[in-house]
Amino acid sequence: MLETLRGVYHHDALARQQELSAEARLRFHQEHSGPLMTALHQWLEAHLAEHKTEPNSGLGKAISYLLNHWPKLTLFLQQPGAPLDNNIAERALKKAILNRKNALFYKTLNGAGVGDLFMSLIHTCELKGANPFDYLTELQRHAEELKRSPAEWMPWNYHETLARLARLAAA
Repeated sequence: MLETLRGVYHHDALARQQELSAEARLRFHQEHSGPLMTALHQWLEAHLAEHKTEPNSGLGKAISYLLNHWPKLTLFLQQPGAPLDNNIAERALKKAILNRKNALFYKTLNGAGVGDLFMSLIHTCELKGANPFDYLTELQRHAEELKRSPAEWMPWNYHETLARLARLAAA
């Protein structure tokens, strides 16, 4: 089963590497990953049908769960642009849960607001590929410029703003 899924993820990596459109990626997966998923589905059904696994065991329950959710699991073979997994959403939920846990230590409502703000900034930085520590440090260093034009200091564009300021300083 793991080898099959490794093959599917390998095909997805190839599709990303080739920068395929959503429709081309769908066709690519239908051609290359479709047979792998069909074979996996048959293996799962056979495993239960031939009583190779006790249905109430952990593996049996996992196989039943997969079979019950098969249409959602294989949506990437039916819908252009459908992701293979929901890891992005799960990581975002983990951030919210971490913030909720940290909120137990806020002493005031204002402290909670500041904590929420920083958690949001840190998560946005991570999503945009910016180092949160470097970003927050640069915000402190350029507090005056930040006050004049906050839109130029967002996690997704502050590098360009720093480069522009460096060019101006060098001129």
